[in-house]
Amino acid sequence: KKNIGVINQINFNQMKNKSNYLENKSRRSFIKKTSIATGAIVASPLFVEAMSNVHAEKKLKVALVGCGGRGAGAAIQALRADENVKLVAMADAFKDRIENSLKSIKENLEGSIKVKIKEKNMFVGFDAYKKAIDLADVVILTTPPGFRPYHFEYAISQDKHVFMEKPLATDPAGVRKVLSVAKIAKQKKLNVVVGLQRHYESKYLDFKNKVDNGLIGKIRGGQVYWNGDGVWTNNRKPGQSELEYQMRNWYYFTWLCGDHILEQHIHNIDVANWFIGDYPVSAQGMGGREVRNGKDNGEIFDHHFVEFTYADGAVVSSQCRHIPGCMRRVDEVFQGTKGSIEIGKGEIIDLDGKMLYKYPKKEDPNPYQVEHDRLFASIRNGGLISDTENGAKSTLTAILGRMATYSGQRITFKQALESKLKLVPEVMTWDSIPPVEPDKNGNYMIPIPGKTKFV
Repeated sequence: KKNIGVINQINFNQMKNKSNYLENKSRRSFIKKTSIATGAIVASPLFVEAMSNVHAEKKLKVALVGCGGRGAGAAIQALRADENVKLVAMADAFKDRIENSLKSIKENLEGSIKVKIKEKNMFVGFDAYKKAIDLADVVILTTPPGFRPYHFEYAISQDKHVFMEKPLATDPAGVRKVLSVAKIAKQKKLNVVVGLQRHYESKYLDFKNKVDNGLIGKIRGGQVYWNGDGVWTNNRKPGQSELEYQMRNWYYFTWLCGDHILEQHIHNIDVANWFIGDYPVSAQGMGGREVRNGKDNGEIFDHHFVEFTYADGAVVSSQCRHIPGCMRRVDEVFQGTKGSIEIGKGEIIDLDGKMLYKYPKKEDPNPYQVEHDRLFASIRNGGLISDTENGAKSTLTAILGRMATYSGQRITFKQALESKLKLVPEVMTWDSIPPVEPDKNGNYMIPIPGKTKFV
């Protein structure tokens, strides 16, 4: 089976007005007729008796762990994916996030009975995820990614099917844990979909098919981009502890976010791995903080440039930037021995610039919705989707890029995988001291290429 994917975060107002390509069809009809899309690595045969507690007519209970904007969007799509599902539990570190998320879900589903969640099933705190997961058949993991390995591990230990957002960790220790748990999930025949949405988008599937059929020959190089103005900043409020401040401003702390080369640019890096059909053997690059360097910008860079080298000699240049007023581009481009692809334009040309293929203008299915449709169809049919291994290895690829830009060194994939770096504590409470703290002036230690060491 082919894999599909996409790029931008969900826009709730657009979601409300967008026609869902399945809304006018019977969900049961869809489940019976659809083929099961696999994860990024392997398609397993359909297992008629996949999970003894899940079958075609069972009402599937869903738990949302991580109640930000993306969490609410994923919950909406999960509830639209199957006619016989119900949101039964929500968990977040902050109560106000649960309340705001629930409001968004209800507004988008117009008071559906699928979201009549009980107050007692809204769990708050660092251990809230366990209580929510225990109540569900399917869990949605959309907290800041630093916590993802622990949440995923618990979900699989409790025999739950999983949708989890990218990236899957912020450090190599987390990646190793996810890879280990992925094996258990497959043994248990538990479906796991990872939110690298391009693997669920028609356009990317079409171009991947063209590459596999040799239209551009063997890929020898490429460029992948996520250059934009940047994202939100939550300023420090009076009375906040340092841990609460970092949790609410999580995008700017590496232990929680992984830096934007990981949290955001992973989409484009993952496409490079997918189209080449391998993971890089090494990376080297440069980066820093040019304009986003205030106290509320935490410890991450505002630009990265990385060269990823693959075993067959292909080199992909990766660039991501969060600086207003500069060239904006989110795209993937690849050069082969017979021609090249520019996915943003939807074009394939030969070595002389002659057009070989143009992607047709049409309204494609919303890939954010497709990934949930596929997940629930696979659960109903006793299938197995296993996105985790690719999600973990593409996560590590982006971490490898971050290690290269932070240190200024050439680092191998193997070195990154075996790195001793562990950013996220296994157990946290509101009395915990965060892994990084500001100095007496409120500034955080910033990586310095040439001085910051690879560990």
